[in-house]
Amino acid sequence: MTVDHTRAPVLEALAEHRTKGRIAFTPPGHKQARGADPLVRQVLGDAVFHGDLLASGSLDDRRSRGRVLERAERLMADAVHATHTFFSTCGSSLSVKAAMLSAAGPHDELLIGRDAHKSVVSALILSGIRPVWVDPSWDPDRHLAHPPTAADFAAAFDAHPDAKGALVTSPTPYGSCADLRGIAEVCHRRSLPLIVDEAWGAHLPFHPDLPSWAMDAGADICVTSIHKMGSGLEQGSVFHLQGDLIDSTVLKSRADLFGTTSPSVLIYAGLDGWRRQMALRGKELMGGALNLAADVRAAIEEIDGLHVNDRADFCGPAADFDPLPVVIDVSALGTSGYRAADWLREHRSIEAHLSDHRRISTQLTHADDRETTDQLLAALRALSDTAPALRPVPEVEIPSPAALRLAQVELPRDAYFGTTADVPITEAEGRIAAEMLTPYPPGIPAALPGERLTEPVLRYLRTGKEAGMNVPDAADPGLDTVRVVEEPSR
Repeated sequence: MTVDHTRAPVLEALAEHRTKGRIAFTPPGHKQARGADPLVRQVLGDAVFHGDLLASGSLDDRRSRGRVLERAERLMADAVHATHTFFSTCGSSLSVKAAMLSAAGPHDELLIGRDAHKSVVSALILSGIRPVWVDPSWDPDRHLAHPPTAADFAAAFDAHPDAKGALVTSPTPYGSCADLRGIAEVCHRRSLPLIVDEAWGAHLPFHPDLPSWAMDAGADICVTSIHKMGSGLEQGSVFHLQGDLIDSTVLKSRADLFGTTSPSVLIYAGLDGWRRQMALRGKELMGGALNLAADVRAAIEEIDGLHVNDRADFCGPAADFDPLPVVIDVSALGTSGYRAADWLREHRSIEAHLSDHRRISTQLTHADDRETTDQLLAALRALSDTAPALRPVPEVEIPSPAALRLAQVELPRDAYFGTTADVPITEAEGRIAAEMLTPYPPGIPAALPGERLTEPVLRYLRTGKEAGMNVPDAADPGLDTVRVVEEPSR
């Protein structure tokens, strides 16, 4: 079948709907902006409301006979060398849940890199899947986790031969990438599927100088957030499938369990438009972004007190490296990433994506140009000049890699839904967590439901909070108390 990537089925259907002047006696109730509040219309613009239609019954007919979404998904699959592609308007948080429940069910074991996003843990809580945690490769000097190796997964399968498959996160929010080919081979030798949470890798298929993406590396399911490194709207995600280890009907059914029955056509349009843009101009756009990133990285390296993490920093523990998340170590300035990010936003109107105790991430995409990066560089030079005013900073007491690893003593599902109590954080040592405690971003939990809390991890969270860390999913975001499993003897 001939594939025409100049077509954009969702966008074309939206244009047709507008041209025909259809009047809807259906949701949404704003009726193409006519009923929206004037201030909302002023701020958002009427175009947002004109594109906000029912997916079936407006964009397509009530029986979806125009196959608008199906045609858009087929074009996306072709563009990225997948067999099947599914659109999600609920972000990769939904997509990864659908993927996990397609590979395993309640009480089944699934190998998972412990640097997984909190959405993976949510899937464990909802499904009752038993996680077999595979430890990431830890850089003790930089206090940074990189994806587990293929050998790590092979050893975990040897220890847990009944596991139903594996899940790895690659790239990480810091840009370090796993050996996906090696991990896929480990899984496929056992006829088991590999799921890749590639939320940060929407751009990877479109330029040969970027790290290999999951489908080309042999993964069975790949989850990608188009809104992170692509041109999609927030919540726009796709999940791709290839091979015969996961049934496409099963995957679609699992997605239906979590998905909304009122999907956003606006988000569909963003996904469709991104595919068209990349299929037609992806190599050119990504090549420009890579050239720009190289220049920006070199310029930042010349600023006093700043160091850009690069291949030499990451590609010992990491198999590959994406240069577009420009991760800047600010520790030589004598300040923290938290304080640096806050200063840049308040004083230079520059918003860093990620911050931790010693780094900020200034993510570049194909949408950046010399104008945006010149402003970034000017702000970073000003940050370097003002650094003495940002000292001293509270110390974050980061445990050793071994001390960071908590023992999983209950299933996440059992701990989360069990009887719980809120105890002072000073009395939580030895108790079993009943909640996620997640520094965000990047959203990788330090403690999970079912893990036994230790003083080093609690001290890390407490001192991190005092230094500016955000832990938004805790029952008590201030971390004066921690939610734990109630023990009968207490």
